[in-house]
Amino acid sequence: MRPAPEPGAELLADPYESFMYHHLRYYGYFKGQEKALQNNSILPSGHQQKSSTCLLKQDGFQESNKSNQNSLQDKKKLICSLMLEAALLKNKQVLVHHPESLGFPCLREPRGLFTLPTSGSLLQAPQWPIECEVIKEQIQHIEWVPPNLEPFYQLTGNEKAPEIVGEEKGTVVYHINPAAKGTCFTCARVGGTRGPVRSPAVTLEGPEDTTLLFESRFESGNLQKAVRVGPYDYELTLRTDLYTSKHTQWFYFRVRNTRKDILYRFTIVNLMKPKSLYSMGMKPLLYSERDAQTNGIGWRREGADICYYRCSSKEKQATYCLTWTVHFPHDHDTCYFAHSYPYTYSDLQRYLLAMTNDTVYSQYCKLRALCQSLAGNTVYLLTITSPSRNPDEAAAKKAVVLSARVHPGETSGSWVVPMLNPDGVIVGNYRCSLAGRDLNRNYKTILKESFPCIWHTRAMIKRVLEKREILLYCDLHGHSRKNNVFMYGCNNKGPTAQQLHERIFPLMLSKNAPDKFSFHSCKFKVQKSKEGTGRIVMWRMGIPNSYTMESTFGGSTLGKKSDSHFTSEDLKSLGYHICDTLLDFCDPDRSKFLQCMAELQELLRQQICQKLKERGHKEDLDGTWSDNSLSDIESSTSGSNSSHSDGLPAHLLSLAEKFNQKKRKKRWLRTRKERNELHQKYTLPQKMVRVAPSKSRKRPAFFKNSGRCSSAGKRTEQMAEEKNVASPMCRVHQPVSTLSLCMENSSGKQGKNPEDIIMSYLQRRKLNAIQESRHLKGRLSWHTFSCTRPCPHEISHQLSPLVKNLWKTHRPHLIPVIPLLRTQKPLLVPLKQYHPPFQSQLDGQPPEEQPTGLCGGTLKHQPQLH
Repeated sequence: MRPAPEPGAELLADPYESFMYHHLRYYGYFKGQEKALQNNSILPSGHQQKSSTCLLKQDGFQESNKSNQNSLQDKKKLICSLMLEAALLKNKQVLVHHPESLGFPCLREPRGLFTLPTSGSLLQAPQWPIECEVIKEQIQHIEWVPPNLEPFYQLTGNEKAPEIVGEEKGTVVYHINPAAKGTCFTCARVGGTRGPVRSPAVTLEGPEDTTLLFESRFESGNLQKAVRVGPYDYELTLRTDLYTSKHTQWFYFRVRNTRKDILYRFTIVNLMKPKSLYSMGMKPLLYSERDAQTNGIGWRREGADICYYRCSSKEKQATYCLTWTVHFPHDHDTCYFAHSYPYTYSDLQRYLLAMTNDTVYSQYCKLRALCQSLAGNTVYLLTITSPSRNPDEAAAKKAVVLSARVHPGETSGSWVVPMLNPDGVIVGNYRCSLAGRDLNRNYKTILKESFPCIWHTRAMIKRVLEKREILLYCDLHGHSRKNNVFMYGCNNKGPTAQQLHERIFPLMLSKNAPDKFSFHSCKFKVQKSKEGTGRIVMWRMGIPNSYTMESTFGGSTLGKKSDSHFTSEDLKSLGYHICDTLLDFCDPDRSKFLQCMAELQELLRQQICQKLKERGHKEDLDGTWSDNSLSDIESSTSGSNSSHSDGLPAHLLSLAEKFNQKKRKKRWLRTRKERNELHQKYTLPQKMVRVAPSKSRKRPAFFKNSGRCSSAGKRTEQMAEEKNVASPMCRVHQPVSTLSLCMENSSGKQGKNPEDIIMSYLQRRKLNAIQESRHLKGRLSWHTFSCTRPCPHEISHQLSPLVKNLWKTHRPHLIPVIPLLRTQKPLLVPLKQYHPPFQSQLDGQPPEEQPTGLCGGTLKHQPQLH
C-alpha cells in the first residue's frame, strides 16, 4: 500500500514544486524551521528568529494564523520565501546582515588565494631555493629591552686594523657552497636542497679543542666562510645576495664551543660600503642562549676595539673590513651575532597568528594574502580599520599605505608592518630579491612574474586610489650610514599654495618623537636615479605625501637618547608615533598645521639666504622663493646606490646571455658572384658562359672598405673580361634606397653635385683630380657609369678611353656615387620608386616585363652632364 500523502502535498500538482517540497521538508524547513535556522552558524543567534519572521511577514503571513496556510497560493508563497532564505544561507558568496529587524544580503569578502595562518593551522613553512642547504633546527629568540641605555663605542683612534691573512695561511673552519656564478633562481621547496644536510664546520678533536663552530644555514643567516688565522682570531666572509656578486652589509650567524675568559677577534673581510655607522661608535649585537634561558636576557650590544677600514684587496671591486673583539659570557655556550635585530619570516607569521587569535585585535585587523613571491612564499596584507556602520561611512574614510622590508636586510621596518620581500628575508639577502634585483628600483615594472610583490602592491594601490583618497604613503627602510630617524619626500611643484605641504608631516613627526626623529636630516629632492623607487612612483600616481622613512641601524644623537643605540622597543614605538602624527595631521583644528607651515617658511627663508650668501648674491627684499631655489638648497638623498642592480632579472638576463652566445647567422647582401650568376641567367645570351654559383656567403668587399677590391671580385672581373662580359657591378640592379647608396661611400654627401662628388673621390684616391675632371667634365652621362655592358634598355653612348681606364682601375669605388647622376629627384626617395631594370629578378624570378628606363620609357638618348 502506498503511504498516505502528507497534508498539503497533494496541492502541489507541478512535479518540480512537489520535489522541492519534499526536499525542503527533508532538511527541516517545514517542521521545526526556527530550530533548523538557529543551528546555522552564519546567522547570529539573536537575529535568526527575526529573519524567518521578517521574511514571512513581508509575504503577508502570520505564524499564529495557521488556518490561512491551507490554500495553494499560500503554500507556494511559503515555499518560495523559505527557498529564498535557504539559498541565501547556503550560498558561499552571499551573507545576510541583520542590522535591526530586516535582513538584506551582501557579498562576502573575497576569499584569500593562498593559505593564511589561523588558530587551527600551522605556520606556512618557508620556501627555499633548491641551491640552499637548510638545517632543521628552528631558531627563535626572546624579546628583551635593556633596562639602561646602550651607549655608542667611544673611538680612540688606536683601534687595531689587522691585515687580511686569508685561507692560504689560515685554516678554513666553516664553508658553504654559494649559488654558482651565472646561475639564477629556478625553483624552491620547503627545506631547500634535497638529500641529507652535510656538516660544513670542522670536527672538534677533543674537549680541549677551542675552535669555534659556526653555522648560518637558517632563516636570514648569510655567513659563507670562516677562516681561523690565530688561536682566537677569525676572518669571516659573508655570502653575497643570491644570484648577484654585490650587497654584503647584513650579517647573522651562530657560534658554539665558546670560552668565557678569552678575548676573541672577528673580522668580516668583504663588506661593500665605503662608510658605515661602525666608524661612528655602533656596536654589533650579541645573543646568548644560556642568558636567555636563565636570566631572560636577549639581544644586547657588545664589542670593543671596533674598526671599519678598507682592505688592501687586489680585486677590482674595493672591499671593506669590520673588526671587533668580544668576551663571551659563558663557557660552551651557543651565541649569535647580528648586524641588527633579526626579524625573520617565521617571526612575522607568529605575530600575525597571535594577532588573528586575539579577540580585540581581530575586530580591527583583517589579514589577507596579497600575492605569492617568486619562491612561493605568501606576501601578507594587513588592513587595520574600525568597523563601519554603513557603506557611506566606509567610503568616506581616507587610506594610509605603509610597506616595509622591500630591502630584506633592513629589519627596522618589520616591527611595524609585514614584509614585501619574504624571499630575500628567508635566504639572508641584504638588498635584492631572488630575481637578483633591487625591488625598490622596479616599482614601474611590467614584469609581473619576475617582480610579483612589487607589481601587486602597485596594483593594489591603484585600486584603492579609484575608490578613496590615499592621504599618505610611507615605505620603511633602514640606514647604515646615518643615525636617527628621518624621511625622504618629494617636492611639490604645483601651485604656490601647495608648496611645503609635503614637509608638514615629517615636521610634526619630529615634534612627537624629538629623541628619535631628525627633521634636519630629511630630504625632498626627486632624483633621476631614484625614479623607480616606491616613493617617487606613488608620488607620480597622485599621492602628494609620499615618503621613505629611514630608521638607523645605530641609534640617536638627539635629546635624552643622545649617543645611544636604538632598542627593539624604540623601533616598535615608531609605529605609535606615525599613528599619533596622523591624528595631528588630520585634525579639524588647523592650528598645528598652520604653525608648522609658518615654521617651514621661516626655515626655508633662512636656508635660501644662507645659500645666496655663499654664492655672493644679495638677498631678495621680499624674501620670496621659487622652485629653483628649493632645488638648489636641497642636497641629494644619501641612500644606497643600486644602479648596478638595475636591469633585467637574473633569470631573464641568463637567458639573454645564452641567446647571445648562439648568434644568428646574418643574411648578408648577395655577393658579386651571386649577382653575376643571376645577371647572366636572365639577361645574357645562351652562348655566354655562366659563372658557377658561390658556396660562400662572404660580405661584399665594398661594404667593408670602399677603397679596396676583394680577391673574389677581382677574379670575377678577370673572368668577365676574358669572356667579353662586362662587370656585374651595376648598382642599379640592387633593390636598395638611394640614401643608403650615398651613405656607403664617404664621398656621397648631400649638398654636392655629381661632378663635385667625382672630383672629391678622385682626390681621395690620390689621383690627379684636376686633369681627370677636365676630361670628365661635360662628357659623362648617367648610363655611361651605370653599366659597361648592354642592359635591357638601349645605350647610345660609347665609352671614351679615359672612362675605360677609369672603369678598370676604380670600378668598385665609382659605383656608390652613380645613383646621384641618374636623377635630379631628392636623395631620400627610394630607388624602388623608379622601377630600375632587373630589380624583380633578384629573388630568382624570371623577368615578366622589363622596364626600359628609370620611369618606364625607352632610353634612346640621354642628355650629357654639363
